[in-house]
Amino acid sequence: QVQLVESGGGLVQPGGSLRLSCAASGFTLDSYVIGWFRQAPGKEREGVSCITSDGGTYYKDSVKGRFTISRDKSKNTVFLQMNSLKPEDTAVYSCAAKLGACTLYSGRYSYWGQGTQVTVSS
Repeated sequence: QVQLVESGGGLVQPGGSLRLSCAASGFTLDSYVIGWFRQAPGKEREGVSCITSDGGTYYKDSVKGRFTISRDKSKNTVFLQMNSLKPEDTAVYSCAAKLGACTLYSGRYSYWGQGTQVTVSS
């Protein structure tokens, strides 16, 4: 059974850090592109980052230099390290998997986790 489960969200002050995890079960992530997406209340879902099967990475412009996506193949997990967090980063963050190429367009992804809340507030 294919499952993706996010964890690591929470409340953090501006300038703080969080590391989100996306753990897979029922399949191995090695051959998949994994994307991170976020959706704030009243806003459209937007792509944050993605990582290819061979480790190539892509980022939304507003998070470049602050967020880092990575894989731990031994744990079948993808991470999103978020540093220098800003209030505008507040959203529900979800991970998703697809075959093929990296994209920040959510409609191309086949499998989704349920999301984890990230709140950045003083």
